[in-house]
Amino acid sequence: MLDRTMLREDPEQVRRAVDVKGVDDVDVDEIIALDEEWRELKARGDDLRHDRNEVSRQIGEYKQAGEEEKAQAAIERSQELKDELESVEARADELKSEIDERMLELPNIPHEDAPVGDDESDNVEVDRWGFEDRRELPDDLVPHYDLGEELDVLDFERGAKVTGGGFQFIKGEGAMLEHALIQFMLDVHREQGYLDVLPPIPVNSASMEGTGQLPKFAEDAYRVGARQDDEYDEDDLWLLPTAEVPVTNMYRDEILLDDDLPVKHQAFSPNFRREAGEHGTETRGYVRVHQFHKVELVNFVRPESSYDRLDSIVEEATAVLERLGLPYRVLEMCTGDMGFTQARKYDIEVWAPADDMEDGPAEGGRWLEVSSASNFEDFQARRAGLRYRPERHESAEYLHTLNASGLAVPRVMVAIMEYYQNEDGTVTVPEALRPYMGGTERIEGHDPVGESALGAGERE
Repeated sequence: MLDRTMLREDPEQVRRAVDVKGVDDVDVDEIIALDEEWRELKARGDDLRHDRNEVSRQIGEYKQAGEEEKAQAAIERSQELKDELESVEARADELKSEIDERMLELPNIPHEDAPVGDDESDNVEVDRWGFEDRRELPDDLVPHYDLGEELDVLDFERGAKVTGGGFQFIKGEGAMLEHALIQFMLDVHREQGYLDVLPPIPVNSASMEGTGQLPKFAEDAYRVGARQDDEYDEDDLWLLPTAEVPVTNMYRDEILLDDDLPVKHQAFSPNFRREAGEHGTETRGYVRVHQFHKVELVNFVRPESSYDRLDSIVEEATAVLERLGLPYRVLEMCTGDMGFTQARKYDIEVWAPADDMEDGPAEGGRWLEVSSASNFEDFQARRAGLRYRPERHESAEYLHTLNASGLAVPRVMVAIMEYYQNEDGTVTVPEALRPYMGGTERIEGHDPVGESALGAGERE
């Protein structure tokens, strides 16, 4: 949430943020007009209270002087002032509620150095790693969705049967690989000074509002125990779309001490999102699904150090890919693609070499986003009441929040299955993961079970 003082003193900056972020469903001038009316009513209320206090003083004086007629007139005037004050305050309260709700529609102000652009084509590549000494790949790479079925480690058909499209079973060595990745990521980030947090899976509406998922992205979230289009209140529950939501809200409406900062939490969680994107090769398989695992990095920092921390959190997330030996690139997101809540944002994209895409690297294949590293400055802090006290005798101030995925597990699995694929259809397990898989060096798969497997041919 933006500071209302900014809306009053620098409305052009707010209008520019709305414009460069492509937010077309908010009327800044209307919100300004509501705020001006509210301030006029507050001023009128102050005047009415002053006048009523003055009349009350006069009533006492008239009664003491025995001027009953004047005292009665003053009493009647006091009642008129009271009635008008109640009307003014009621309208001011209505306006405040409306303004508070409308302020949630305003996006965060992009950092002045963020590239201005309309969409992903205007993002700027700032780093690339791992291509110069990449491993030799088979001539005929098999995309992960076909390879996963051949090895019988990915089962999308049965996932759709049990739950619906966008859900899946991960089986055998595939499940071992996923568990290994999760534990490996947690260990890497512990080395970087992160404290583990195991968060609750359902989160309430107040928490979703605190991090900016509500009201703008309600249609993408899974709601518990209510119709998706029903009005929601603060007690409604949602399946978390990212661990950013519960972990950021851990300290909602609390005051941290300067000595506490920076606070660095990591949280593993399943994540649930209704949005599935367009159908087709770009989203086929384990790339864009409704349920997936992720390790999330959440930071609470002093405002003056937040951009140094943003650089560090990018390094902390990419360290996972480097230790796995997976080539990747880092993009700085332009204003039109960075998102509603971010002030500055970097995407980390791993290379998946099996499917050639138009916007993929010259070496072929495609990029898969595995992390978005974001600095929200005090935007989330204002929504969630996250403050810190610089000195024990000083007033509390809003802190800055940052987060990044460290990393999204499914797409890292896709990259491993394609990049570490061998000519014989097996997958080499990255050395860093072998201790987490009991020393397993190759994923060789297993034979399918059930009558449906009959006639499908035997594995060589």
